[in-house]
Amino acid sequence: MSKVKSIEEAVSLIKDGMTVMVAGFLGVGTPESIVDAMIERGIKDLTIISSDTAFPEVGVGKLIVNKMAKKVIASHIGTNPETGRQMNEGEIEVLLTPQGTFVEQIRCAGAGLGGFLTPTGLGTMVEQGKQKIKIENKEYLLELPLKADVALLKGAKVDKKGNIYYDKAARNFNPIMAMAADLVIVEAEEIVEVGQIEPNDVMTPGIFVDVIVKGDK
Repeated sequence: MSKVKSIEEAVSLIKDGMTVMVAGFLGVGTPESIVDAMIERGIKDLTIISSDTAFPEVGVGKLIVNKMAKKVIASHIGTNPETGRQMNEGEIEVLLTPQGTFVEQIRCAGAGLGGFLTPTGLGTMVEQGKQKIKIENKEYLLELPLKADVALLKGAKVDKKGNIYYDKAARNFNPIMAMAADLVIVEAEEIVEVGQIEPNDVMTPGIFVDVIVKGDK
């Protein structure tokens, strides 16, 4: 069965209340066509896991502006004033996580690990509600894996088996998010035949990808 679907078919798999990982950094490497289709469909009550909430008119920022999220797990929200406004008004829950911790939580989920120990956040609000473990007289926070129902990726070139090549910095969080969700949807700038991506250029193997859609460049 072909993994290549229409954007409408792909977005129909994203349901109200799901936890959705969205790749990208300030919108770079974010599947904008999928985001736009989600807005058109009116999906709501999402928990969004993303590095940031981009800008009001870019990437994840558009989901925030359209009030589609009940919770955001991110490393920073400063470039999108609407996220801060909704947080301060109690319209959305925001969990801010140090970016290294954020990445490792996702990687742990993809690798099947139970969590990891880090000193980052000790003595700050980051430690609230978390277990502390002492090893060789040094204290650490136990950080748990971060997994999603759906991961939304953006590839520069994707073959019909789902093997992905990312363009430069647009690679960012895409590869680790591909491993940490039950359903993985990739938006491709270009869909090619199997064999048209050099094996050394494959950054996410197709085994992780469930659905491929054609997006804009």
